[in-house]
Amino acid sequence: MEKEYKIAIIGLGYVGLPLALAFAKHYKVVGYDVNAERVGQLNKGVDANLDVEVEVNSNLIFSNNENDLKKSNIYIITVPTPVDKDNVPDLTSLKSASELVANSLQKGDIVIYESTVYPGVTEDICVPILAKISGLSYNHEFYCGYSPERISPGAEKYTLENVVKVTSGSTSKVADLVDDLYKKIIKVGTYKALSIKVAEAAKVIENTQRDVNIALMNELAMMFDKMDINTSEVLSAAKSKWNFLDFKPGLVGGHCIGVDPYYLLHKSEEMGYKPTLLHSSRTINNNVASFIVDKTIKLMIDADKEIKGASVLIMGYTFKENCADTRNTKVKDIMDGLESYSCRVSVFDPYLSVDFGGNFIGSPFLGEKRYDAIIVAVSHNKFIEYTTNDFKQLSNGKLVLLDIKGIYKESSWKF
Repeated sequence: MEKEYKIAIIGLGYVGLPLALAFAKHYKVVGYDVNAERVGQLNKGVDANLDVEVEVNSNLIFSNNENDLKKSNIYIITVPTPVDKDNVPDLTSLKSASELVANSLQKGDIVIYESTVYPGVTEDICVPILAKISGLSYNHEFYCGYSPERISPGAEKYTLENVVKVTSGSTSKVADLVDDLYKKIIKVGTYKALSIKVAEAAKVIENTQRDVNIALMNELAMMFDKMDINTSEVLSAAKSKWNFLDFKPGLVGGHCIGVDPYYLLHKSEEMGYKPTLLHSSRTINNNVASFIVDKTIKLMIDADKEIKGASVLIMGYTFKENCADTRNTKVKDIMDGLESYSCRVSVFDPYLSVDFGGNFIGSPFLGEKRYDAIIVAVSHNKFIEYTTNDFKQLSNGKLVLLDIKGIYKESSWKF
């Protein structure tokens, strides 16, 4: 069916903003966010996330006014789907966004969800909200699709246009329409899933698979540390076999790998099956920060340094390299753990302002302060430029340098 699409993107974070910019090259787009400050910045061409260049054109407006949504006929919801303190899926924002869209929904409109969910959320939770508030009938007067986000903040190679997009629709006709819509902006093509539930499940296992594989590497790293064997050397040797999977140990945070498995676990247990491997993987990965804290304390003791009141510098705070995204960062757990030993912790991250928190400082290389231990927790490109001699200049006495990401040739300890 030929019609003029007017697209509303609900949520202008790491997922929604690139979508809005991409679709605005082809259609009229309203980028909506409840955060008025965020909207104001974007209208000035500023992305505080430092993730994309914002080019406002005649096809695109950014707004926090619900009335600006009413002329749309395609709604794409990209709001966060975190977990609560008990690791239970928190669908509050998703439900609120569905209510928001329902107030503008008209006959023939399509609502596409991109937020990560467990299988069934779109049709079992979101669709009833849309139908009740709008008064419209699902798959007769309005339709839905699901196209999971695959955004990787800070990864220049894996931008929106350069990653295959999974699509789906609530009817075969709508599935084709949704697929064609995304083909407009995805250079490398799309993959049309058989159903919305298949697309939802595909998304949630992508990061669950990574979580399990990284958990194995983390457990191996902790085992090899006890054996006084260099893990990176072991992995380099093992990779010489053609079918060895190239995963590395490390902190597992962020809004995807550290969260998505809990969505799958929640649904699976609701249906009566408890996946032991997924639970074990989550436990292993959540314990890595504590392992690093204990290792730091041990290395300082071995270097005859007083633990109480010791000054520790953490390099990097974001959940991954080369971006300003701090969601669910496990570096915070390292900081909290060291402070529980009465250490004085300073954090330097070139992507974050010193106003981010009380522990944050500007470049330590420009100051006079010296540190009893230094932990390089994130492999920002800027950090790769530093050398062991640079860190020796920051050290109070014997250098205690923990290289969590394995980016330096020499260090006191590598994970």
